[in-house]
Amino acid sequence: MDKTALLENLAEKVRACKACSLYQGSTQAVPGEGDPNAKIFFIGEGPGFYEDKSGRPFVGPAGQLLERSLSKIGLGREEVFIGNVVKHRPPANRDPLPVEIAACSGWLEQQLSLIRPVVIVTLGRFSMARFLPGVKISQVHGQAKRVKGFIVIPMFHPAAALRDSSIMNQFLEDFEKNRELLIQPDKINLDGQTSEDEGDQIKLF
Repeated sequence: MDKTALLENLAEKVRACKACSLYQGSTQAVPGEGDPNAKIFFIGEGPGFYEDKSGRPFVGPAGQLLERSLSKIGLGREEVFIGNVVKHRPPANRDPLPVEIAACSGWLEQQLSLIRPVVIVTLGRFSMARFLPGVKISQVHGQAKRVKGFIVIPMFHPAAALRDSSIMNQFLEDFEKNRELLIQPDKINLDGQTSEDEGDQIKLF
């Protein structure tokens, strides 16, 4: 079974998931979507109103901002994979609860294992906490870190950027700041060692 089929099989399991109570108040699950071979995986917090209705991640105003931000650095959403920490919409878009995040954690782990991205961009504090626990997003946003074999770039959630012009400026700056990492992830020097091709690599320290 190829990767596309494996991801769709996983998505079907997500759609049938009743591991926590979120499924009871939602229209449908939102497993995630994108290139099965994506080098970049964007992880948000949870589906909102528009995502719950469509079954697709980041299709409302926040998603439109994300797509515009990708376009500005020369990427299309079809080139990346986009998902969320929880796969069903929390009631009234409230924050996901720890028990809900824990119940959904296996789905995200399986997606990461199948897709094997180089770069993970966390959108918002809940997805950031999965990889960078105990830090404040206001202090680390836009700073690429090596975490468990991935390059993790914490960013503000685009919905927060839409609510606050100062966060919007930081959100857009973080995309521009990490442009090279995002458009050329294969050139990242993951181990920090020098090589004969040093001039062609993006170093991360």
